[in-house]
Parts: sequence; structure tokens; C-alpha cells
Amino acid sequence: MDKLVFSYCPSSKVNAKFLIKLCFFEWKDALDTHMCTFQLFSNSEPLSLVQRFFVSKTPNKSVLPTELPRFARNDWVNFEISVAELPANSYFLISMWKPSLHDEIKYEFVGTTRYALFDENKLLRQGLQKIPIYTLNDKSTKDNALTSTESGKVHEIERLDQLLFKLQLGDIPSTAWLDELSLTTLKAYRSSYIPLVRTPYLYVEFLQFSFPVLYQNLNYENMYTSVFSSSFDLESNFDSPAELKHRRLVRSQRNGPLDRDLKPNSKIRKELENIMSYPPSDDLSLEEKDLIWKFRYYLTRNKKAMTKFLKSVMWSDNTEVNQALSLLDSWTQIDIDDALELLSPSFKNPTVRAYAVSRLETASNEELSLYLLQLVQALRYDISAGAKENPKPSPLASFLVSRAVSSPSIGNDLYWYLVVEIQDEPSNKLFSSVMFLLQQELSKSSEGRAIRETLATQAKFIEKLLRLSKSVQAYRGTRIKKIEYLKSVLVDPKHHFINFTPLPLPLDPTVNIIGIIPEACTVFKSTMQPLRLIFRCENDTSYPIIFKNGDDLRQDQLVIQILTLMDQLLKKEKLDLHLKPYRILATGPTHGAVQFVPSKTLASILAEYRGSVLAYLREHNPDNDNNTNTYGIHPKAMDNYIRSCAGYCVITYLLGVGDRHLDNLLITEDGHFFHADFGYILGRDPKLFSPAMKLSKEMVEGMGGYNSPFYQQFKSYCYTTFTALRKSSNLILNLFSLMVDANIPDIKFDKDKVVYKVKERFCLQMSESDAIMYFEQLITDSVSALFPQIIDRMHNLAQYMRS
Repeated sequence: MDKLVFSYCPSSKVNAKFLIKLCFFEWKDALDTHMCTFQLFSNSEPLSLVQRFFVSKTPNKSVLPTELPRFARNDWVNFEISVAELPANSYFLISMWKPSLHDEIKYEFVGTTRYALFDENKLLRQGLQKIPIYTLNDKSTKDNALTSTESGKVHEIERLDQLLFKLQLGDIPSTAWLDELSLTTLKAYRSSYIPLVRTPYLYVEFLQFSFPVLYQNLNYENMYTSVFSSSFDLESNFDSPAELKHRRLVRSQRNGPLDRDLKPNSKIRKELENIMSYPPSDDLSLEEKDLIWKFRYYLTRNKKAMTKFLKSVMWSDNTEVNQALSLLDSWTQIDIDDALELLSPSFKNPTVRAYAVSRLETASNEELSLYLLQLVQALRYDISAGAKENPKPSPLASFLVSRAVSSPSIGNDLYWYLVVEIQDEPSNKLFSSVMFLLQQELSKSSEGRAIRETLATQAKFIEKLLRLSKSVQAYRGTRIKKIEYLKSVLVDPKHHFINFTPLPLPLDPTVNIIGIIPEACTVFKSTMQPLRLIFRCENDTSYPIIFKNGDDLRQDQLVIQILTLMDQLLKKEKLDLHLKPYRILATGPTHGAVQFVPSKTLASILAEYRGSVLAYLREHNPDNDNNTNTYGIHPKAMDNYIRSCAGYCVITYLLGVGDRHLDNLLITEDGHFFHADFGYILGRDPKLFSPAMKLSKEMVEGMGGYNSPFYQQFKSYCYTTFTALRKSSNLILNLFSLMVDANIPDIKFDKDKVVYKVKERFCLQMSESDAIMYFEQLITDSVSALFPQIIDRMHNLAQYMRS
């Protein structure tokens, strides 16, 4: 009979430092970032200094606990003690504090807990830990006691979470297809019942080993015997010497003056043209690199060849690098989209990056604003020159600041992009140094000082709105009571909301606001209770916005920016799809503003107009000529609807926008169709069997049905849009390559595949005719998909039950 073998490692043999990473906390009463303190103890004796952290609320209630480490912003923390030195009864003393609603600087005590590092079997805890924080508010616990059914749901969540942690550690065997179904069901269950959980929970990731660690007294004589005694190849991370030698020999023969006169024959020319057509994310083979190097002088007349040429350079060879850099000035000037590629993480050479910046200097302010979000992220990959104590700003940083000083609109956007990055990564001095440079340059002229003063006033105003939003969220009462409270605060003269000095709106600096209209403001029925604020403008118009606190708007901001860019690209191709994208600005990691567009959701239209989009359009846009060809709808409104439907269908498909349902598809009174709420992108979707593109039968019926000429026109616009955007795929891919290190949830989820996911949807391996046939099938599959219709019905039922 086989013996049962239990493999483990004694803790005395593990000399690795004990590390933890604070991920998120989960608490239904939380509104903002909380502060936590950790200290190691044993028998009431401290083993470490107190460590303080700022921790955010879980990014989305549908995210499973085991997925949280992917989104975590904090780094691993070293408590300066090894696993071998940990006593058997060592534990963390953890305290949690929340921001005071009355004083921004102060924090109020929430609760505390003790958490043992070894479990009851003396095994070291590893992987993700769910740690309860015991609050002192016993009265509220009694007043809000759970029913027996609700208590059962809470216990079931606890049980399922523990099984998740076991699955993550490998204690439960994994079956891919079954795991996918189970985790999807579990997400839906947690989303429904997690509001019942009243106890705050911290999610902390402990260092994880590939084996159980069992406590054993430390033997000091063998203290330095490491458990990690394995051999490895020291040269595994280096190039093959044989390949390097071959490369030098091949290229050394081509460094002479004869290279300048080399011209490819027809066969090689076709091969080079094929290489030049590769997307920017594709790697070049060794043979392709050698071929490009051989004909480098011939390729200088091809502006699309520069990026491929620079990829073929062996940057460890100084002679080759000098030759490559000497060719930059003689090369045909490259386009802006190629210059953006040279600012990606793939190109580290300062001279190459400076050359890319020189090309950006030819862009207009309007064009630059379309790429500004990515250019701020590109600062991460710059190498500053000069001494470490006083480094010189990179060419990209200097360029962005100079444009910001000369253009108030660029200055406004750059300022807020930097503010968000500084707040999100306080330990990263990069963005702080660029902000200092911006403030410094603005101080050198009277116009600059005026801009600086305006930006400071904007920051104070956003802080006021943030305090207002927090106070509304904290106010106890029904939504009606909260709206009354909001209006009372706005009317109160001491808050100066009704009238103030003209101020450029951070969301849209071309608009000067002079006050808020209290009677038109309201609180939305949503978990985070966003505010709808109506501003009075200097030109006697109004500007409605939605101010959100508790949501990270950077992902939505990215989607709208790419959508705006695509709209401009299509207009250059003489294709106006009447998209009219609204504005979004993240003013912090967890708050921001959204332009409010008066409209109705598709769900409310179908409920109010007996399932007919045509009736809605007809009521607001009657055709006075009684033209039956447009179903009694004014041709302009029908044209708006068809074009905007086509544009959003193609663009949301390319960006992989998920979680589409009838409550985030909207139509304005004049027929403009648009999407809202971009919580899932790049192919991620919480729903099973979701189609690659959202095109419901209700949307088609709004065009007159499947046999209508307007539906045929819609499909024609889709094909034209798809083929037009395929021509600009390199630009879109380069922009996403600059965002791979941004703290955006669906990019961080799998950042190595971000560019690939977008490239895959462009179908660049297909010919234009094949791509059109593919998209035609995509439309057919989307319209005929049965499962999304069931999901929409279930979603509508859930919304009805909530109301």
C-alpha cells in the first residue's frame, strides 16, 4: 500500500523576508480611501515598527477576491524580519481609520483586529487573506440586525470565499471549463448579496511559496542554510554568443560605402514592403532585421520604415548604434503615429525619443490634445539626464510643459492628468517633477501666472464639490431627503455655490461657469449617489455635469478619448457619423466629472413607448411632410440615429466594450445614439456568451426592421467605418501600447495582452473584402444572438425589482 506523503518545509529553513501587499478593503459604508496601520507582535512584544498604508475600496463589487491582487496599487512591504525568525504566536495588530467628514486632515477610528501569521496547525498563512475588522459601533449593528435568511447569505459568501482561496493555492483541483462557469455564477451571487455584509474586510496578500511552511524553532547554528538551494543557468537571460558572432560578421561586411548604393531587386522589394506592413506590435525575426539593416540607406526614403529599422538595431553594439542614429536626420520625416511608437517602452535610447518629440512639435494643439493622455503616460519611459539630485527634464516633459504654457486648453488637461497620477502614485516622483516644472514655467510670465491662479482655483472648486458629494453620501435618509439636503447646501450663501467669479470648467475649459442652479440639481439613484449639477455660464447658457465620488473614471476617460480620436479620423475620410462624444475628466483616482447629455435609456424608451424606438423618434421629430418612407420621422433624426448606431457599434466592438444592456444604451431626442458606462473593455464581460458587438433587435426595429432600406444603409456605414479605421490601426495600437502601465483596471488585468487584444479585432491579417465579410457575419451573429436577449430581460426584471 502506498504511503501518504506530506511535503513541507520547516519555517526555520526559510530565510526569505516576510512580505505583505495591501490590496483593498470591502465595506458597504465606506466612501473613500481609508488608512490602516500594521505592526507585528509576539506575546505583546513588538517585532516591527508600525507601518501605515492608504487602502482603497474594492474597485467593483463583481470582482472576485482572488482577482483583487491584479488591481492592487500598493507595493510589497518588508517588515525587516525573515520567516525563520517569526515566533509561533506572532500576529499582526491592525487598525483602520476613515477620513473625517468634518475635517479633511483628520481621520476617525473605525476598528481593530489581531491576525495570527500561523494557523491552528502551525502552518504559515500564504496567498490572499480576508481579514475582518471589528468595529466599535455596536449600536448600529443592533439597529441593522440581519434576518436569518440574510445572515445565511452572508455565511455562504464567507464559505465560498474560503473555497476560492483554496482554489487559488492549489488545494482544490482546477478544471478550466467548470471553473469558468462556477466563477461566473459566484460573481453574480456576490454582486447580489455583498451589500448585506456589514463587517469591514481587508484583503491582504501574504508571500506565497510553492510548498507549505510548518513552524519549527530556529536553529541558529544553521541559520544561513537557505531553502532555495537550486542551480540555474547564469547565461539564460543572455543572447546566444554564436548568434551574436554571426550577426556581427554579417553586418560588418555591410558597413562599408557600398551599402549606400545597394538597391533591392523586385523579390526583395516585395519582401521589404511586406515587413513594413507589419503592425507595430509584431516582432521581427533575425533574418528580417538583417535584411532591413542591409538596405537601410535605400529605406531612408520610406517614412514608414524608420520604426522597423530602429527595431533591427543591436543596441548593445555602440558602433551600430552610432550608425543608426546618424541616419535619423537624413530619413524622410515620419508621421505622428510613428513618432508615438518611438515613445513606447520598446525604445529607450534618449536620442531616438528626442527625435520623436521633435516630430510631435509639428502637431497642432487640437491634434496634440487627442494624444495628450498617452503622452503623459509616455513620461514613465523617459530617462532623465543630469545628476540624480537635480535631474534635467526629458525632451518630452519640456515639450508638454511648453505647449501647456502657450495653450490654456492643453495646460488645463495636462494639469489634471498629472494631478490624478500624483494622487494615485504618491511615491512616484516623476509626475510631481513634471508638475513642478509646469508651475515653474507658468510663473515666468503674467499670462502664465494667470493660468496658474486659474488652475489653483479649479483645484479648490473640485475639493468643494468633493466635500459636497461626501456630505450627500453620508447624509442619512431617502433619495428625496438627500436631494433636499443637496439643494439646501447649494442655496446656503456661506458655501458660495450660487454665484462666484467666472471660472473655466475643468471638464471643458472653453466654458466659463459663474454659478450653480440649485433647483435643477439632483442626486442619481445609484450606489455611489452621483450628483447632477447644472452650471450657469457666462454666455447665459447652462452646462449640466455628473460629479461622481467613489468611482475611478480613468477607464471611461480612455474610451471616450479613443472614441473622439476615431471620430476625427473618420471625418478626415469624409465620413461623419454624428457621434458627438461627451466629455469625461477624472479629477482624482476615485472621483471625476462627466458631461451630462439629456437622453433616455433604451430600456426606458421601450417601457414608455410600448417597445418602439420609432414611436420615441416620431414623437420628438415628426415629419411635417408626412413622408411614409421615413415612418413619419424627420429625415435628419433618422439619419442621426442610423449613423450614430453604426459608429458606436463598430467602435465599441474594436475596443471590446462589455457589459452592454438596455440601461447603458441611450438615445437623445434628436436621434443621436450613444453608449455610457465603460466598466468592462478589451473583451472582458461579466455576462456569459456575450456577442462581440451589441446590436439588439430593438435597435434594428428603430431603423424600420431587417428589410428596411435604413437597416441596409446602417450596415453599409458599418462596413465603411470598419475599413476606414483599419487604415489607422497603427495609430490606435501605438496609443494603447503607451497605456500598458497606466493604473486602469482592465489594462492592468492582463497588460501584456492589451495591444494584442485590440489588434485582433482589427483583423489585419485579412484583405479588405474578407474583413467586410467578417463584419457582415458579426452583425448577423449579434442580431440573432438569443442569450443577450435573455440577459436583457433578466436585467430589466432586476431593475424593476430594485425600484
